[in-house]
Amino acid sequence: MERHEPERYGFLVTTHGDVIVVDQDEPKTYREAVASPDSEKWLEAMRSEMDSMSENQVWTLVEPPEGIKPIGCKWVFKKKIDMDGNVQTYKGRLVAKGFRQIHGVDYDETFSPVAMFKSIRILLAVAAFHDYEIWKMDVKTAFLNGKLEEDMYMTQPEGFVTPENARKVCKLQRSIYGLKQASRSWNLHFNEAIQEFGFIRNEDEPCVYK
Repeated sequence: MERHEPERYGFLVTTHGDVIVVDQDEPKTYREAVASPDSEKWLEAMRSEMDSMSENQVWTLVEPPEGIKPIGCKWVFKKKIDMDGNVQTYKGRLVAKGFRQIHGVDYDETFSPVAMFKSIRILLAVAAFHDYEIWKMDVKTAFLNGKLEEDMYMTQPEGFVTPENARKVCKLQRSIYGLKQASRSWNLHFNEAIQEFGFIRNEDEPCVYK
């Protein structure tokens, strides 16, 4: 087994052919984030993520049920850069440690469909032939819209635990990134919502609606 040191730097080639060395060093933990020179930006990113959690009512704080061991969670940090290598966005995402989930206890089905590349190519070809206008949209924190069917408990996020609630745990109401059933929960909710607008799901390609 070969070991390699982490790739801290990446190379970016601009439209003018210049090669720029890009610092890709991102904090791996909450402590690293708050101790870094960009701590205020990372904290702002984490607060934004917590606001999304609150708006979507992802969890409620409860006393830990007897015999239940909550799964953990962690912060994942990412710098999004533009084509010139400048940092555009500092992203902080709260991710559940889904590898601690037990099949049949806190998750069952995990399958969700993924669009086939040939389907996307066909749609683009049809749009180009008929000169259609194409619209694209992004759903912010999409997985938080999925509703959980199982009883799930998670530890509170590091850095956002108040003294009066220190002993409590998060009872998850919505799916969260990292859970094994997260993508399935989101897909089920999306399918239900889009059909309410009159869209019909394609029988052969479940990711295409008309």
